[in-house]
Amino acid sequence: MTNTEKYGNCFIEIFGVKEEQLPNLAYQSVTEWDSVGHMSLMAELEDVFEIMLDMDDIIDFSDYKKGMELLGKYDVEF
Repeated sequence: MTNTEKYGNCFIEIFGVKEEQLPNLAYQSVTEWDSVGHMSLMAELEDVFEIMLDMDDIIDFSDYKKGMELLGKYDVEF
């Protein structure tokens, strides 16, 4: 499984969205992506990619595409 697939699966599992929704997914664009859902997503990403996100990056993680950019700081390549 590629990193892109792993990344997308995190959103699908946590928020129950469809794969075709991923590119346009943003914080609070679906009911499930509220503050609690956001922290669940961060925890899932940390587990899947075996990283520890900085608080600033957790706060800046505003949408699907921005998340890919931020994970690049942790040597996660897409």
